[in-house]
Amino acid sequence: MTHFLRRIPAIYLSLLFLIVCLCLAISCKPSIDNDGQLLFSYFDEDEEGKDIYVIDNKITVVFDTVFTSIGSVTRHFVVHNTSKEDIKTTIFLAGGNQSFYSINVNGLGINENGERETFFKDVEIPKKDSIFIFVKVNIDPKNQNNPFLVTDSIVFITGKREQDVKLLAYGQDAHYILADKSIKTIDGIEMLRYKIVAGEHETVTWTKDRPYVVYGMAAIDSLGELIIEPGTRIYFHKNSGLWASPYSTLKVEGTIAEPVLFRGDRLESQFDRDYAQWDRIWINEGTTVTIENAIITNAFVGVQVEPSPFGSMITVAPNVASIKNTIIKNTQQFGVLSRFLNIDMTNCVIMNNGQSSLQLEGGEYMMKHLTVANYFTQKERKAAACYVSNLVSLYEDYPWETKAEFINCIIYGKNKTEVDVKKGKDAELEALFQNCLIKAKDNSYFMDCLLNKDPQFVDTLAHDFQLLPTSPAIGAGKPNIEVDEDILGKPRGDKPDIGAYQFGR
Repeated sequence: MTHFLRRIPAIYLSLLFLIVCLCLAISCKPSIDNDGQLLFSYFDEDEEGKDIYVIDNKITVVFDTVFTSIGSVTRHFVVHNTSKEDIKTTIFLAGGNQSFYSINVNGLGINENGERETFFKDVEIPKKDSIFIFVKVNIDPKNQNNPFLVTDSIVFITGKREQDVKLLAYGQDAHYILADKSIKTIDGIEMLRYKIVAGEHETVTWTKDRPYVVYGMAAIDSLGELIIEPGTRIYFHKNSGLWASPYSTLKVEGTIAEPVLFRGDRLESQFDRDYAQWDRIWINEGTTVTIENAIITNAFVGVQVEPSPFGSMITVAPNVASIKNTIIKNTQQFGVLSRFLNIDMTNCVIMNNGQSSLQLEGGEYMMKHLTVANYFTQKERKAAACYVSNLVSLYEDYPWETKAEFINCIIYGKNKTEVDVKKGKDAELEALFQNCLIKAKDNSYFMDCLLNKDPQFVDTLAHDFQLLPTSPAIGAGKPNIEVDEDILGKPRGDKPDIGAYQFGR
């Protein structure tokens, strides 16, 4: 026992020597061999992170549907080195040069030959620091109608540890309409680019087999006809639109089950807050236009009805644009802008517009069962939701005979007054609002209207403008006006509600 006790200090000294040697060895270990785990996170800017999912430090970067031949937006995430030492990691696309994706690592994405780089060796991440990874996807056409899945991954090899970030996108082939003509000023300045999609005496049908992506104005020539079938999706690039030129025909034939969609071509979620993704649907004089069961969203102007500036402004041919069971929403300026010409609208919702939802200057208008709900929040809106005048402002208040009748319509919003009727000299103005729920001061244009009563929409923030059970609009409409169903196909009965939606009694 005594001999054993004498050996204890010697054992301690040996252990102490081993510990010191081990510490020295660890402190001299090169950082490139560090086997530390990288941590990933997304950089939450303008809610982009909603498309990047982090579960147990495993990231999936998701792209909304991307049209073939059109690149996506750029998504980015952060790679963190949480250790106390600098580390080096090798980063590459698992799909290599065949990948549909491209990445940029902390500002580097193109090699010295100007080509896309897919392999990044020994990328240094300082201790307690991070780097950014930027990702885009560009998908080649596959000549198929249904969306298809495109996957890959970004691999990180740090010492002996391998980690990856999954990449996921949905590709969609499309019909592309590319402008090939232009209209120029006498000075040679290009005013408008377009492509004729239905020529003179030609009837063309757009179907739902795959989306249509439009660059420039898709133009229907005079005496041409474009028919758009139920369920068709039409996506417009910036400053693009649909143009029904003088004496053309446009038939949008959506159904309640399969509405026709008009919207911008950027499908990523952050673009839902861009209220000027594309230009407008532009309807000229002499046209035959019917739009039924459509959704028109995120345009600069939803629908504009006016004579072509390339013809005679005064000698316009009468026409009636008929719009039924349609939602026009999220526009930077007007929902519907009309000058000189005529529109009938029934069971339509016009909402969230940066200026007036309805701007009607000259012409004839019959409006039945509209819900005009303007709660635009991106900027201050001074214009009333509904503006009617016999003066055409674009032409220095040019007088033009105007007749506008509103029956069973809700016109409401954030402003104190949401109906503005302006009467000028030298032209007749007939305006009547009958059995409408209106936010405005009483005047001679109103008959049997509910003034300044909250319509009690289901949820204005969620843009749900159906009626709550306690809404004063329920049963307050004028009966027998030949509108048998609401925008969703519910029967109106003998006690119609005011607005586009009939409460489900």
